[in-house]
Amino acid sequence: MAGSSLVPFHRVLIAAAIAFCAGFAWWMFTRGDGGESVAYQVIGVVFAILAVLLAVYLWNLGRFLGYDDRDRG
Repeated sequence: MAGSSLVPFHRVLIAAAIAFCAGFAWWMFTRGDGGESVAYQVIGVVFAILAVLLAVYLWNLGRFLGYDDRDRG
C-alpha cells in the first residue's frame, strides 16, 4: 500500500502506555498512603515520570520522525 504508515498505530500504543503509567503511578500512590512503605511512593514517582516522558515523546513524535503534519496534503 502506497503511503501507508504505522505512525497512527504507534501513537495509539504510546497513548496506551501513558494511560498505563499514569494509572499505575496513581495506584502506587494510593497504596502507599499509610506512609509505611516508601517503595510504593518511589515506584509511583518513577511511573509518573515515565508517563510525562512518554507524553513529551508523543507530543514531539512528528519532529522525532522527521516530518510535519502540514507536509501531508
